Amino acid sequence: MTATANDGALAREIMITTVADLLAGIGHVAVGAASPIPAAGAMLARHREPAMRISILGSARHNFFTNGSAELFDAAGQGRIGAFFLGGGQIDGEGNVNLVGAGGYPASKVRWPGSFGSAYLYYVVPRVILFREEHSRRVLVPRVDFISAAGTSPDGSYRPGGPHALLTPLALFHFDRQRRRFALASLHPGHSLEEVLDQTGFEFDRPERVPTTSVADEATRLALYGPVRAALAETYPTFATAMSAGVAADRP
Repeated sequence: MTATANDGALAREIMITTVADLLAGIGHVAVGAASPIPAAGAMLARHREPAMRISILGSARHNFFTNGSAELFDAAGQGRIGAFFLGGGQIDGEGNVNLVGAGGYPASKVRWPGSFGSAYLYYVVPRVILFREEHSRRVLVPRVDFISAAGTSPDGSYRPGGPHALLTPLALFHFDRQRRRFALASLHPGHSLEEVLDQTGFEFDRPERVPTTSVADEATRLALYGPVRAALAETYPTFATAMSAGVAADRP
């Protein structure tokens, strides 16, 4: 069976590879809990750049921290974390993230896990990658109902951190800090500009001709389904098993 861009395994592969591309040149990347795709992307980036450090919260083997979040926050504040990932129940066109709930606080119709340290990490980590496995108007909204982590700060503020990119199953966006808005960087294979416009609640910039997101070459795939998948199994065994099953089912 020949893979198509709509196959789950290929979509997952594109997202992992894109994460790795976004981490090029980073010295130390931290990945929060319950984030198998960003974790896989970080491991693939380290495979390419062996000197890179990765800290995957929840992992005993791939984590430089021994005291969980406290050390993460301390390292981030000292400028020793180069990249981190944030998601959210809502993300708007200015890079604001809502992790509290939909419908307005405190009478939210839907409640999410909460802000925890998102606002702090968003402020101090230079390359924050926003990541969501759902691309829809209920997630990518014109304006978040509650700002858990602000995408921008007032002019003149000292802020080394902030949004760098937004990655979804449909596309990759880069964030323009000067203009305070997203720009469409590439469309994943099999997806169109019309689809992205239809499924995105906020306005964004785009070039006249939008590039197609690169797919993994053979060397990348060998690394991804070999040493990266094996290393990922320590923290995400179910996801690693699904990777193996997916490549067997989706590839010729």
